[in-house]
Amino acid sequence: ISKMNKDAQLRAAINQKLIETGERERLKELLRAKLIECGWKDQLKAYCKEVIKEKGLEHVTVDDLVAEITPQGRALVPDSVKKELLQRIRTFLAQHASL
Repeated sequence: ISKMNKDAQLRAAINQKLIETGERERLKELLRAKLIECGWKDQLKAYCKEVIKEKGLEHVTVDDLVAEITPQGRALVPDSVKKELLQRIRTFLAQHASL
């Protein structure tokens, strides 16, 4: 089995365990709260309005808007939020080492 295939299988197993234990939902809620707390949601909302104003409401589809704002949205996530989530996932994996 190729390394990419093994990686995909491992990711799928981890994701399944996160779902089964309810940890995935807890992580999603934590992420939502942290992004609101740091102003990310407001920044992205303002950016959306800017893009729509620039292109004109009648010329922007939801798919266009998502494609336009996704890179900006990812770039605006603070490193501290990324690190906290990564640490939580590592802790979870350490506690469920049977994967």
